Amino acid sequence: MSPDITLPRLSVLGSTMAYREVRRSGAPVALFLHGNPTSSYIWRSIIPRVAPVAHCIAPDLIGFGQSGKPNIAYRFEDHVRYLDAFIAAVGLSSAYLVAHDWGSALAFHLAERRPDFVRGLAFMEFIRPIPTWDEFLQEPAERDTFRKFRTPGEGEQMILEHNAFVERVLPGAVIRKLSDEEMAVYRAPFPSPESRRPTWRFPNELPIAGEPADVYATLERAHIALARSRYPKLLFAGNPGALVSPAFAEKFAATLNDCQFVQLGAGAHYLQEDHPETIGRSVAAWIAGLSSGRTERSAGVPRRRSQTQSGGRVATPVIPRRRV
Repeated sequence: MSPDITLPRLSVLGSTMAYREVRRSGAPVALFLHGNPTSSYIWRSIIPRVAPVAHCIAPDLIGFGQSGKPNIAYRFEDHVRYLDAFIAAVGLSSAYLVAHDWGSALAFHLAERRPDFVRGLAFMEFIRPIPTWDEFLQEPAERDTFRKFRTPGEGEQMILEHNAFVERVLPGAVIRKLSDEEMAVYRAPFPSPESRRPTWRFPNELPIAGEPADVYATLERAHIALARSRYPKLLFAGNPGALVSPAFAEKFAATLNDCQFVQLGAGAHYLQEDHPETIGRSVAAWIAGLSSGRTERSAGVPRRRSQTQSGGRVATPVIPRRRV
C-alpha cells in the first residue's frame, strides 16, 4: 500500500501539477506553499487543523511531489510561472498564504505583484536576500555544505547522484526521526539523478552575496514590498532554526506591519514536521480572528488589535484531524 494518497492533478503549461485540497464552502482560501525537497505532504498534519476555517489548497511545486517534471531549468522564475498558472487554473482571486522555505519566496514575490490577492501571510524559515555567506545558516558546517552544492561538478555529484537533499538535508533538519514511511514519500519523486534536478537547482538559486543577480534583485524588491505591506502576517520560528534564528525572526517581525510572532520551541528548518499541531492551530486561530474582524468591519465594528503569541501556546479548541 502506498504511504501517501494519490493526488488530483491539473494541466498547467503543458505539464501537470498535483495538489491536496480540503474544501469548505463559503470559507476563504488558504494556499499552502512548500519548499525544497518536500511537497504538499509536509502540510498533511497542518491542513486538517486549518480546514474548519478555510478552504485549503496545497500544490506540489512543479518538479516536486506528484507534479510533473517538464524539461525546464527549474529556476525561480520557472516556479513563478507555474504557480501563477496553477492559481489561474484553480480560479483563485484571493487567499491566505501559508509558506515555508522557497514557498515563502514565491509568496513574497506573489504578494509584491498582486497585493490584492493576499488576505494574509503566514510564513516560517523564509528566504531573503543575504548580503554575505557569513550571514547564511546557523552552523558553519552547514554553510560549507551549501557552498559545495553550488560548486560545479561537486554539487551535481552530491545532489543528483547521492540525493543529498532528501537523504541528508531533510532528516538532518528535523528534530524528531522521520519514519520509514515518511521518508518513502519524500524519496518517491526522486528515484533517479535526472529526477533530482529540481532539488539541485534550488540551492543554486539562493540569493547570497548578490548571486544569482536576477533572483537576488527579485527578492530584494519583494522584501521591500513586504516591509511596506499592510496585510496581516504571522511568523513562526524554531530554536535554533536554520535559515532564521528566533532572535532574528522576532526582530524581523517587529519591523513589519501587523505581524504576530510565534516561537515554536525546538526546531531547525522543517518546522512542520516537529510542530504541526501548534502551526495548524495558530494558523486556524489567526484566520478565524481575521475573518471575524472582516465581518465586524463590514458591520462598522472596529478591528481588535492582534496579540503576539509566544512559547507555542495557542488558545483554540481541539480540531478533529482529517486525512489529506
